[in-house]
This record gives sequence, structure tokens and C-alpha cells, in this order.
Amino acid sequence: MKITGTTCLAGIMGWPVSHSRSPVLHGFWLEETGVDGAYLPLPVRPDDIEQALRALPVLGFRGCNLTVPHKQEALALVDRVDPLARRIGAINTIVVAPDGSLEATNTDAFGFREHLREAAPQWKPGSGPAVILGAGGAARAVIVALSDAGAAEIRIVNRTLKRAEAVAGDLAAPRTKITIHSWEEVSAVQRQAGLLVNATSRGMVGEPPLILDLSSLPLSAPVVDIVYVPLETELLAAARRRGHPAVDGLGMLLHQGRPGFEAWFGASVQVTDRLRTAMLATLASAR
Repeated sequence: MKITGTTCLAGIMGWPVSHSRSPVLHGFWLEETGVDGAYLPLPVRPDDIEQALRALPVLGFRGCNLTVPHKQEALALVDRVDPLARRIGAINTIVVAPDGSLEATNTDAFGFREHLREAAPQWKPGSGPAVILGAGGAARAVIVALSDAGAAEIRIVNRTLKRAEAVAGDLAAPRTKITIHSWEEVSAVQRQAGLLVNATSRGMVGEPPLILDLSSLPLSAPVVDIVYVPLETELLAAARRRGHPAVDGLGMLLHQGRPGFEAWFGASVQVTDRLRTAMLATLASAR
């Protein structure tokens, strides 16, 4: 990476931020496109996030991504939030407008939708109810993506029903029926489902594994795990053994980066096998 007087700057704010794969992702695209740009990790403490965001136009940044713990708090700190991000309740991409104001969106729903379309092209919104495990921020993005794609029914399975009820209330849509289920109901909920998505951190390195009996899930239903470290979770391994289409979490990460890159650096990018291979090399060190 070569920094010049005209280099376009962007980055990612988080605390911590050293674990983020976004600098590798955007660095790959910068090299591939030949854009005079740089994408930097920006460690920002929670108490400093407002000051850091307001410094973006002052320092000449085109914008930034946000990761934990800033994605919810920053909603109230930017100048404009698009309707999609408002529905999800979090922002992950900020663009500095020509007048220096901060415009925010959330690209996680886009990332999920694009990866599902690419990795499981046989899935259709009418394939059957979609079962979502979890009711956190990632689950909200997945639910919005599926609802906007035309899913007629979404079944949320969560250990805390009150939290799931809040998500269902926030994301209620006229054409999508959202139902709430306890973890004890997960086997029954899978019957006649057309899609199963793990939107929890279960199965991630350092977290308890997600052990799920998939025997009641139709074999035609894709199984998606948004976890990408490890890439092959126990859930996905079990799905493959049964013959389900299995979709890992790396593609969602890669696709969600595209809108921000294109807004900051002015070049269109794609998720390719070469990019995936480059990212997999960085994931191997995290196992």
C-alpha cells in the first residue's frame, strides 16, 4: 500500500479492532482495482466514538465501517440514517457526504442476501418457512433480508422469548408472518421449513458448540451458519452429512463490504474465488 497526497482514506472503528478481517478484505480490493486508497483499522474506545466520527471529514476520510461495540450507539451520532438501517437498529457503514455530514446504512442484510443467492441458488422465498436461531443484531439483519426477499413466514427460535418478541415487533411486515419459539421447540419448528439460519455466536471459536438435531428438517432446506471462524462449524458438518445444502458465514462478510468500498473508492468490486482464498488464509491463523 502506497500513501500519496491524494490517497482516499477509509477504515473500521471498533474496540477492539485488531481481530477485524475488513482491512484484509478492502486491501485486496484496493490492490485488485489499482485505486489510490487505504483502509485502516481504527481502535476507538466507546467513550470516544462521537469525537472519532466527527473527525472523519476533518481528517479527509471518505467514511468508515463500524464494528462492536459501536454499531448501535452510533445511530444517534450521525446526520442521516437510511430506512434499512433504522429497521435493523444498527449501522455498519458511514459515508462522508460532500458537505461533511455523515450518512449511515447497514450492509449486513445485503451481504446475507447476496451470499445466499450465490451459495444456495435453489432457495426461493416460497420454499417454506425460514427458521432463524437467535434474536441479536445479526438475526435482525437476516430477518430483514428474508422479509424483503419475500419470505412469507419466519420462525425465530431464541432462549430468551422476551428478546425475540421485541425483534418480531420491531420487524413486523405486512407480507411476512413472524412467530416466536423457545429453544425446546426447535425440532418441531424445523418441520416443513425451507431454510435454517444460525444467527447466534454458538459454534464460533471460544463459544460453546451448536449441537442441533436436524432430523426433522427437510433435506431440501439449506442450512446457513453466519459464523466463519471456524469456517466449517459442527452445524454445517452435520448438515452436509445429512445432504443439506450448507452455506458458511464467510460470504456474508465479503459481500457486506462491497457497498462501502464502492461508495468510498468509486470502483465496483465482486466476491471471487481468489478473494475467498485470500481471506481463508487469514482465517487459518485464527483457529
